[in-house]
Amino acid sequence: MNYIDFLVIGFYIVGLLMLGRLFRDNKSGQDYFLGGKSFGWFPLSLSTAATQLSAISFISAPAFVGMKEGGGMKWLTFEFAVPLAMIFLMVFLIPPMYKLGIVSVYEYLERRFDKSSRMLISIVFQISRAFGTSVMVYTVALILMSVMSIPMWQTIAIIGVVTLIYSYQGGMKAVVYGDMIQMIVLFIGMIVIFFVGLNYLGGWDEFVTKVDTKRLMAVDFNSWGFSKGDEFGFFPMVIGGFFLYVSYYGTDQSQVQRLFSAKDLDTVNKTLLSNGLMRFPITLFYSVMGLIIGTYVFSTPEFFAKIPADKPDLMIPIFIRDYLPHGVIGVLMIAILSAAMSSLSSAINSLSAASVEDIFNRNKKLTDGQYMKLSRWTSFFWGIVVLILAFFTGDIAKTVIEAINKVGSVFYGPILATFISAIAIKKVHSLGANVGLLAGVLVNVYLWLFVPEIFWFWWNAFGAVVTLAIGYLVSLVIPGESHGTTGIKDLFSRIELDKPKVLILFAFFILIVLVSMSVPNWI
Repeated sequence: MNYIDFLVIGFYIVGLLMLGRLFRDNKSGQDYFLGGKSFGWFPLSLSTAATQLSAISFISAPAFVGMKEGGGMKWLTFEFAVPLAMIFLMVFLIPPMYKLGIVSVYEYLERRFDKSSRMLISIVFQISRAFGTSVMVYTVALILMSVMSIPMWQTIAIIGVVTLIYSYQGGMKAVVYGDMIQMIVLFIGMIVIFFVGLNYLGGWDEFVTKVDTKRLMAVDFNSWGFSKGDEFGFFPMVIGGFFLYVSYYGTDQSQVQRLFSAKDLDTVNKTLLSNGLMRFPITLFYSVMGLIIGTYVFSTPEFFAKIPADKPDLMIPIFIRDYLPHGVIGVLMIAILSAAMSSLSSAINSLSAASVEDIFNRNKKLTDGQYMKLSRWTSFFWGIVVLILAFFTGDIAKTVIEAINKVGSVFYGPILATFISAIAIKKVHSLGANVGLLAGVLVNVYLWLFVPEIFWFWWNAFGAVVTLAIGYLVSLVIPGESHGTTGIKDLFSRIELDKPKVLILFAFFILIVLVSMSVPNWI
């Protein structure tokens, strides 16, 4: 990198700081955390996509596809359940919560059960999201340090301080519109890497000739994920993935807060539709990009020698550093920084929302002035916590990233089942819901510790089923007050089914499976 690249990065950082000042005039919690419920589907969709296309995805997914041992296009199976999850969210989960006008998704649990359910899940979210985000910051800083030749603390400071300032000032508006800009930069970065890598290989035909054909198989209908090393099969990825994505998009504050920011329910549905349609093409593009760069690595000994055997994630950053012209390098470094900042800004804003709504303002007694002051201070607090944790993540980051994915699957299914009980099963009361949640989590922990041959994607489904069953049985056996829902029959009678969007999403599910199956035929 030279002064041109650093100038490009500097201008980008100044632009983000100005964005925060542009949206600093927030007068209430709804302004700060929901953007005044003024967003249309397009900015919300790009914001969500930018968060999903995190720095880890931009760097690690291509390395998994193109270089990691046992990797390949099977990465595409992570996307299979997304359209189906969007249908469930659109039809069943989001409408009853959106209509209440709440900021924290966990408030719904207190209205339906009691404060213990709300506090328990909210605190779990805050701790896990802060820790997971710190690992992301550390990992990206480690990679950037290796290619930018600047100290680790400076890299973390660039990512953290800049994001903290514009998130602190501008709230959700700065987050969403910042994500839009970052998504555009990310996509430009992927296009540049794709075509430059293809040019180095000598064109598409040369790539097809040299690519490792073992990496092209994406869909395996024979793998059920019940034996050691038996992973990424069609059925565990679709069934387990369905529970994972419904829970992530519908019960995780960092994601559902965007849906609550939509100006109306039709905008929510359009956002869910676009999310269901956008993810797979983006994933397919960066997966093929990873194949191209990985093929170039294996056909170029000097490039291969630059990548440590235990750090394949350096594939994309080293390619950017050593094979692209100056100026373009700066833009691509911005792409990596953008991915990290997008994830971090979303985490800071959602952590602040959960803290203020679920802990400090649960009784709705704060004035607008007090609320805004507390919101900004909790944003600052969580930003500092994440940055401090990033410094202490250290050498355990590689194992922690995998562990965090597993920790998510321990909780996602049981949390989703708790929300389903709250919305649709009238007989379940607070004690039953809490016991069911605990039972589902404990079953998943048991599977993690003592049944390692079961693929962790299944935990999302198993935990949900156990939570629903135990919660219902406890509520039948032990008397308790049930309130706040009308039961599943009345719920279905009130559903406003948007048939065109549902049919589009289901057809798209079939399409992406067929496209993934055909990968060996067109590469």
